[in-house]
Amino acid sequence: MGSVVPLKKSANSAYLELKTLLNKKLEKVEELIQLKLKSEVNLIEKMSDHHLKSGGKRLRALLTLGSAKLTGYKEDNRDINLAACVELIHSATLLHDDVIDKSELRRGAKTTNSIWGNQSSILVGDYLLSRCFEMMVTDGDLEVLKLLSSTSAKIAQGEVLQLQHKGEADLLEETYIDIINLKTASLFSASTKTGACLSGSNDKEKKALESYGRNLGLAFQIADDALDYYAKEKLFGKEIGKDFFEGKVTLPLITVFQKGNEKEKKFLNEIMRKAKRSDHDFHETLSLINKYKAVETTLKKAEFFVNFSYDALAIFPDSEDKKILQNLTSFSLNRSF
Repeated sequence: MGSVVPLKKSANSAYLELKTLLNKKLEKVEELIQLKLKSEVNLIEKMSDHHLKSGGKRLRALLTLGSAKLTGYKEDNRDINLAACVELIHSATLLHDDVIDKSELRRGAKTTNSIWGNQSSILVGDYLLSRCFEMMVTDGDLEVLKLLSSTSAKIAQGEVLQLQHKGEADLLEETYIDIINLKTASLFSASTKTGACLSGSNDKEKKALESYGRNLGLAFQIADDALDYYAKEKLFGKEIGKDFFEGKVTLPLITVFQKGNEKEKKFLNEIMRKAKRSDHDFHETLSLINKYKAVETTLKKAEFFVNFSYDALAIFPDSEDKKILQNLTSFSLNRSF
């Protein structure tokens, strides 16, 4: 089936180092999220609790906390409050994603929509967003409120754009980048810029952290899309071929379409237009992925954004906080969980 790109231990340690550095604050973020999701409606509490306990790296919260620390934030609670906000936005979008994608599993656990149905899942996702906006209003920073509210709109636009191009084997790479920039990278960049806003950073520092987060998010999503075509085992609770079976055209498929002959392009066009794709379709596609080294090409593109992300922090003085955030860029590319 072809070789799996090796995963580096140092990438995992970069994430764990950041988590260890911010562990006390992250615990407070978790406590605040649990508190904000209390509801008199038992089903809301049960569903949101199930969704949040299905795992997750809390990477976006860590980026907010880490960026605030890097830029000298000294207070106790605002970074915790806004880190919880970005996680609630992320959790809400995942609930909506699972409905759109008709997903039955997330990180190896049953999705809320597969247990309680689509209607409840959409409404609970809306509830999470509502609680998030309450927290942002309480914080009172208009710049952050505008940033996070516009980010929520961008994520929704990214979802619609992806649906609009579902099943297009000839999707332009530029359109694909537009989709993941809206769907994924926008919340990464909002998380890091929020940290800078908290400490009253100047525009240059805000732009640097925004660039760091955006490029990190692009690398993270591109690498994640490559994982859909690792044929040997299930990684990170991600179902192999999930994007393919849902008709999502990502960079590995775009690469094959760019490099393939007319017969292979016709094959991809036909199977991606189908209402349902078979295991046979997937294995035929995998052989093309391997033939054109599409996973390796995809990861090289992710590495391009990793380098931009790393370099964006160059304007900050050398420190342990800066080093940890720079090391985290390798996690987006080479993580093993």
